[in-house]
Amino acid sequence: MNRALNVLAWVGTGLVFVAAAVRILGWADAISVSPDMDRYAMFASWTGLALVLLYTLGQWRQIAAWFGQRNARYGTLASVSVLVGLGILVAANYLANRENKRWDLTENRQFTLSDQTVKLLQGLTTPVKFVVFDRNTNFDRFRTRLTNYEYSSRQVSTEYIDPDQRPVQAKEYEIQQYGTVVVEYMGRRERVTTDAEQDITNALIKVLNPSKKKVYFLGGHGEKDTTVSERTGYSGIADALKRDNYEFDKLVLAQTNEIPADATVLVLAGPRTDLLEQEVPLLQDYLNKSGKLLVLVDPPEDLKQFPPMPRLEALMAEWGLQAMKSVVVDVSGRTSVATVPVAAPPYPAHPITERFDLITMFPLVRTIAPTEVIPEGRTPQPFLQTAQRSWSETTMAQLENPDTLAPETDKGDTTGPVTIGMAVAVQNKAPEPAKAAEASAPEPPAAGMETRVAAIGDSDFASNAYLGVEGNRDLFMNTVSWLAQQESLISIRPREASDRRLTLTAFQITLMFWLSIVVIPGAVLGTGVYTWWRRRG
Repeated sequence: MNRALNVLAWVGTGLVFVAAAVRILGWADAISVSPDMDRYAMFASWTGLALVLLYTLGQWRQIAAWFGQRNARYGTLASVSVLVGLGILVAANYLANRENKRWDLTENRQFTLSDQTVKLLQGLTTPVKFVVFDRNTNFDRFRTRLTNYEYSSRQVSTEYIDPDQRPVQAKEYEIQQYGTVVVEYMGRRERVTTDAEQDITNALIKVLNPSKKKVYFLGGHGEKDTTVSERTGYSGIADALKRDNYEFDKLVLAQTNEIPADATVLVLAGPRTDLLEQEVPLLQDYLNKSGKLLVLVDPPEDLKQFPPMPRLEALMAEWGLQAMKSVVVDVSGRTSVATVPVAAPPYPAHPITERFDLITMFPLVRTIAPTEVIPEGRTPQPFLQTAQRSWSETTMAQLENPDTLAPETDKGDTTGPVTIGMAVAVQNKAPEPAKAAEASAPEPPAAGMETRVAAIGDSDFASNAYLGVEGNRDLFMNTVSWLAQQESLISIRPREASDRRLTLTAFQITLMFWLSIVVIPGAVLGTGVYTWWRRRG
């Protein structure tokens, strides 16, 4: 009987060790563990433990006699102490694993997920899978990033595959090169070939929102152009739209004489001339059918004379908005130029600036105010305001000498904080079936049956020259996302890594050479020789 129990004990021990080896090698990616093999390893471990327990129960007399000895009691006490210590360590590690806390001390928080990524992950209700295809030795650079994604949502899972060891899976996912990350969601897949958060989150946005939204930039009135890469252009905004899965195009209504049916948002970015007469009915009809419009209206180049734009002003007034003939002056000291005001948190309560804690800068900005008579049901709300020590200046002669600027009480001047951005949302009724059937031309989509209009008193803040200011890019994109009713994208986006390279002139390089090679070593050597000489004497 004892011999049989001994055999069972050795068999059970062997099964436990084999199961543990399979699990450890699988975790280390040393072998490929299939679901069947994993299930067999689990069965073997439980069977082995059962056999060891059976052996222990069969030796109960010997165990009881051994515990009756004095040395056994001391040994048992020591063993219990060790087990308690191990239990405390296991519990501490378990809690540390469940309640993870990290500190990111880099300048741009490069190892912390952006608000946009966290917001997307926390809003997941269906599992998302990240599959990394690379060599085993390169997995760590992806784990550093994707571990943060897993911590942010229980819906996220990751898998690391070496395409050389598992070619079937690589062919299934159509992998063409090493270092590919596949984002899989509800049968949809997107691929990226970097470990940058911006690219991975962009792929996540694409699988979550497969239907792209179309943004049209109106042209023909001197507006900003998304194809221009100079300081005044909007090529940087074009890149930002692509990253958030928006499509964009230019629209000249004087040529097309219609607004495309796929128009999600229209952007009027800094027109220098008024709308044409035939364009106004098109825009009115578009807005009345749950359209979305962003108006960025600048002060004129010649501040002494604001050119009249009656058609644009009338269109804005229909939605309770007006651009005042004034320029905001800011003497709060946030910038060295008083006519370049800065808006900073806390911003007025609005979805566009919800949890938005970055400063924004506006070179030469106009005041945006509600009309004296607000149309019924179209009440605009502010979402951008300048500092307390600012005002709107209506006497343009005051701006000719910025050094003597001081708040005036002229008629029309407004003391700070001054509103420079307002938005209005109006819930529309669904069209009657009979009228909808009579319509022959395709109508713009009415997402949510809601019209949304936003106005900001400057368009240069989103130009290439000022897009690098902390919050300018995010402000423009959040405004577009709110207009497009893509609230999940309203947030602070991933930041690019700072350029930490040190650029030195020829003189500085020479100075560093003499200091590090000659002066400092010479001073140390001279001090040593002087000390030796004094002791010798």
